[in-house]
Amino acid sequence: MARKILQKPAGFYDTFTRKAGNKEVTHYCPGCGHGNIHKLLAEAIEDLGIQDRTILVSPVGCSVFAYYYFDVGNVQVAHGRAPAAATALKRANPHAIVISYQGDGDLAAIGGNHILQATNRGEHITVLFVNNAIYGMTGGQMAPTSLEGMKTTTTPYGRDVHNEGPPIKVAELLATLDGPTYVERTAVWDSKSISRTRAAIRFALKCQMEGRGFSMVEILAACPSGWKLEPAQTYEWMKEHMGPVFPLGIKKDLRAEREPWFREKRDHTDEELLKALDLDFADPEKYPAELKKASYADPSIKLAGFGGQGVLSAGTMLANAGMEQGLNTSWIPSYGPEMRGGTAYCFVNLSEKPIGSPTVSRPDVLVAFNRPSLEKFEPDVREGGLLIYDSAIIDVAPQRTDIEILAIPAAKIAEDLGNVRMANTVMVGAYIAKTGILNPKAIEQTLPLAIKRRYLVDANKLALARGIEFASGGE
Repeated sequence: MARKILQKPAGFYDTFTRKAGNKEVTHYCPGCGHGNIHKLLAEAIEDLGIQDRTILVSPVGCSVFAYYYFDVGNVQVAHGRAPAAATALKRANPHAIVISYQGDGDLAAIGGNHILQATNRGEHITVLFVNNAIYGMTGGQMAPTSLEGMKTTTTPYGRDVHNEGPPIKVAELLATLDGPTYVERTAVWDSKSISRTRAAIRFALKCQMEGRGFSMVEILAACPSGWKLEPAQTYEWMKEHMGPVFPLGIKKDLRAEREPWFREKRDHTDEELLKALDLDFADPEKYPAELKKASYADPSIKLAGFGGQGVLSAGTMLANAGMEQGLNTSWIPSYGPEMRGGTAYCFVNLSEKPIGSPTVSRPDVLVAFNRPSLEKFEPDVREGGLLIYDSAIIDVAPQRTDIEILAIPAAKIAEDLGNVRMANTVMVGAYIAKTGILNPKAIEQTLPLAIKRRYLVDANKLALARGIEFASGGE
């Protein structure tokens, strides 16, 4: 006897613990097309048996919340960059099923070049493109797919093709390229269109599973909030207004013609990579470190100050020396819109082990170049960590009592040497002397990589020595 089973597809989490509010339901506005599309995708993932190998890439926009719901690998990326991230994920994990889930403002506007290039390359990814003709999340602005005459917050008198141009037909545009294998436009405005969307999503995923190349399904969907319509009105509105502009159907289908091929993951030895990149081989034995404490090993470091203080250069000094010494290293900068005078900081990891993430939220070491950085980031230092600050500039003492603190008048030392901008190198010298994590000779060897003005290299070597001398004398 048949049984009726009502349950979420296995592609969904049982409860949506990542979102606020009711954990049993989605957060989307009533009538939003994302709910239907999510369900169709989750069912396909379960029915095709690919849940354990699926990676879902979701960028900024309403699509970013997909990670609330899908029990698969989830990667969130910057606005428009999903095809680039999906390309990297697929090439690094060739046997994964990588899905880029994007809206029209994301894919067709800021991400226009990314989707164009990924499609042209024929990347083995699947793109689900939700076209609701408006920026839904950020306030209802005009999107590249907004209809002629459509009123939005940025086109209050309606889209004028003489001013904003006509709506972009993405499926037709991409289908003209040689790279894609399968491109179709569907909709979710009635049972028939939903059934076709269900099939198209599966065709697109199978295209990737079979190694036949790039696939995309553009799905016309509703945004009642952005359109200022009641949910029940949106379905007829889509049929009447969107349908003629964006005709449904397959725009390109070469699945039967394209021979399957699968990219194999390339595993290179360190020697092969260094040779290919024309880099010198690290020689750890050449730079033996004298670690002062076991707790100083494998540090995550945050260096912070004003733009122009050499914060980022100090980070590159540490990272370059770490590579020279044979350590795994990472360096990521972050700074405000003003390079000079704006806030700037960077993350550095030095480790004997592989580095899982280059970002640093709870640093083992904070190197503070100014008072705002000290006050802002001191609470983040892990218990038992190390805080080094420039006492010649910062006129307050740190408040923590559960961390080590080293105050060094770096700006004064650098000024006495003739150039206050060498305070960053003084701070680096103090850090390596305090911890023993890096060999001073490794820093000296790589200084020319961080100091672009070669005539300042010798002066910075002297600043490094002064920092080492200060920290060594204080112990």
